Amino acid sequence: MYRDHNCGELRLKDVNKEITLAGWVQKSRKLGGGITFVDLRDRYGITQLAFYKEENETLYEEANKLGREFVIQITGLVQERSSKNNNLPTGEIEILVKKLTILNKSELPPFTIEDDTDGGDDIRMKYRYLDLRRTPVRNNLELRHKIAFETRSYLDKLNFLEVETPILIGSTPEGARDFIVPSRMNPGEFYALPQSPQLFKQLLMVSGFDRYFQIVKCFRDEDLRADRQPEFTQIDCEMSFVNQEDVINTFEGLTKHLFKVIKGIDIPDFPRITYADAMKYYGSDKPDTRFEMKFVELKDLTTGKDFVVFDSSEYVGAICAKGAASYTRKQLDGLTDFVKRPQIGAKGLVYVRCEMDGTLKSSVDKFYNQEDLKKWAERCQAEPGDLILIICGETEKAQKQLCELRLEVGEQLGLRNKDVFNCLWVVDFPLLEKDEELDRYFAKHHPFTSPKEEDIALLDSNPGAVRANAYDMVINGVEVGGGSVRIYNSELQGKMFEVLGFTEEKAQAQFGFLLNAFKYGAPPHAGLAFGLDRLVSLFAGLDSIRDCIAFPKNNSGRDVMIDAPSVIDQEQLDELNIKVEIKD
Repeated sequence: MYRDHNCGELRLKDVNKEITLAGWVQKSRKLGGGITFVDLRDRYGITQLAFYKEENETLYEEANKLGREFVIQITGLVQERSSKNNNLPTGEIEILVKKLTILNKSELPPFTIEDDTDGGDDIRMKYRYLDLRRTPVRNNLELRHKIAFETRSYLDKLNFLEVETPILIGSTPEGARDFIVPSRMNPGEFYALPQSPQLFKQLLMVSGFDRYFQIVKCFRDEDLRADRQPEFTQIDCEMSFVNQEDVINTFEGLTKHLFKVIKGIDIPDFPRITYADAMKYYGSDKPDTRFEMKFVELKDLTTGKDFVVFDSSEYVGAICAKGAASYTRKQLDGLTDFVKRPQIGAKGLVYVRCEMDGTLKSSVDKFYNQEDLKKWAERCQAEPGDLILIICGETEKAQKQLCELRLEVGEQLGLRNKDVFNCLWVVDFPLLEKDEELDRYFAKHHPFTSPKEEDIALLDSNPGAVRANAYDMVINGVEVGGGSVRIYNSELQGKMFEVLGFTEEKAQAQFGFLLNAFKYGAPPHAGLAFGLDRLVSLFAGLDSIRDCIAFPKNNSGRDVMIDAPSVIDQEQLDELNIKVEIKD
């Protein structure tokens, strides 16, 4: 036995026990007077080891040869520390070492294995197995385990059955890009890695498995950002004989349970907001409601004053930043530069300061008098000390730009507290969105989402006005989960494919197995999927999902630790009948 205790469990009650520990050397400290202290670390914590020259000179000399990350085993006596460390659970005791065995030596690590490491992102990703030794990273993975464990337990009590679905499936060109896998046994043919188990979980409902879930790997070949990875994990769920309300109540219950058990927080009932209102007041279908600062439309109050910028704009919208009239000219210029960045694309920013004496000062005083500005302030419910910020342009673009500005100002004013959690449901999404260049409709979610019953007739006359039986769970401005009531009728599913521009032959070729299954008594069904990575990152207060994934990819989709993706040997390519031609 290498150890009979771990490095995080010994306390004062264990004084005078002889114990054996094993782990990694965190650091050592050689003091005067022939004393050396070594911090021994394992997954459970840190325990201080004490080596005294006068007790055992040979052992003391061996301890002074230990380097960082050496793997060692010790046997010794638990004793009370004379200088206690209140920052450690084991900080009241230390181990007087009687025996030391070096199990494995270590080279000096490329960065310090400590909470506040000196390693940058790139080097830590290259040596991820070392980064995983650090307490914050390990804590994130332990949190991930707890959330997954509690999810399984909660859903099991509600009679959900965990069923594994295939990883090698057929490609479905709709939506994000698939990762493609060549088939050696079927030359010229390819599998795809699933973007979600959508079709299979619907087939499970046809099969009579009325409550399914799976914590499942999914894959999307798309550009990366902080909340995306090429492979990610979903808590995927489906239910039969339910409506939208049933699904929302079930998984709102799960989310409240996770907050209570994991974070010790009681979350109130989730408010609901329609997609139309989310765009109108926040410019986003995943609004961050930890703070107000809703959009206020000013177009009717700004027209006819010879300010061409406003007069020629379809939309003029404002936000009111409470207490921000103290912003300096430099800060306001910084906000202007922020919205003019290419990824945001605004042409500029207009501001109105509500001074404490009641006067209003703006960047457009040349065109608007105090009476005009007062009307703006009244509509924005601005008070002395507040700052009004205005963006104009084409409605949809300007709302998205104002959304980015709102989030930036909220961040600067400290309103996006990571320890505060605001949860809500966004409902009544459009079923379809039109690509004007291609002159065709695409599914806003996926082609199996049911339209609202009262809107079905509009599929022929006005498809763009059809609302979906769809719902997204949003927490602190992050879309954590989403789902919909599914189409379970072959005729309606066929109509949906027709609106999406599928020929009958194409629909049959890609989804014939599902359409055929519907002919054999498909029940009404609905479901949703949570992003496990996003949920964990929210609970942990992380800015990126990468830090809650054991072995993530970098921003270029590469695993720099194992150097993947990589070039494949020609022999393997020949077996797959693949010829590689790289274009400049």
